[in-house]
Amino acid sequence: MDEVWLAGVDGCPGGWIAAFVRPEGGAVRLRTVNTFAEVIEAPERPAVIAVDIPIGLPERGGRGGRAAENAVRPLLGGRQSSVFAMPSRKAVYAETAWPLTAAELAAAHRRASAVARATSDPPRGVAIQAFCVFAKVRELDALLHADPALARRVFETHPEVAFWRLNGAAALAEPKKVKGRPYGPGLDLRRRLLAAGGLPDAAMAEPPPGAGADDLLDALACALTARRLRAGLAQPFPDPPEHDAFGLPMAIWA
Repeated sequence: MDEVWLAGVDGCPGGWIAAFVRPEGGAVRLRTVNTFAEVIEAPERPAVIAVDIPIGLPERGGRGGRAAENAVRPLLGGRQSSVFAMPSRKAVYAETAWPLTAAELAAAHRRASAVARATSDPPRGVAIQAFCVFAKVRELDALLHADPALARRVFETHPEVAFWRLNGAAALAEPKKVKGRPYGPGLDLRRRLLAAGGLPDAAMAEPPPGAGADDLLDALACALTARRLRAGLAQPFPDPPEHDAFGLPMAIWA
């Protein structure tokens, strides 16, 4: 029996949600963990990890973010806004203490946006949604710098791009959220695509503590991208990938 495990990972309120799968079949293990290092060192020792977090940061930001973001947005139709534009490395690292109050968050966001404008062409600030994932971007970035060999196991993906691939390379007609709340028809559409991709309905029934239903479906979509990566079927956007100043690839795989 093939003992290899793969993982799809998404950020969630409890930290990270990981969906561990085999290269084939319906075995799924779900877990929330506090740190990404716990996914890497999990008992399953996943050979390939596909994660919904940017990998590789530019020295200067460009229009629409990195080439990776610009390459996938046109594929997604009405879901394009789910792909955040990543600014420069300096902007991502401008504020490393997490704000405790709404006022502190607003102030930190303004400071990071000022750094982003100073290090982008044309000058552009940072969306608050992107700013709120910077801590996770830094967490994974630090792990990849500490152990460059991880770049052979850990790949950037994006759930909406993964669902685009599962949907026959067609944009999804329904969002997963409307006005910040889970949207039943959009979640059901994604469940059907995951089932068609070979995952059991039971895996989609209940997210582990600390994760929402949408986080669970996103992690499972990333897990199917990990399968494509393992099989040599996944495509990078852009192709070939760009690389940052530290040699990390900057591409979204699907």
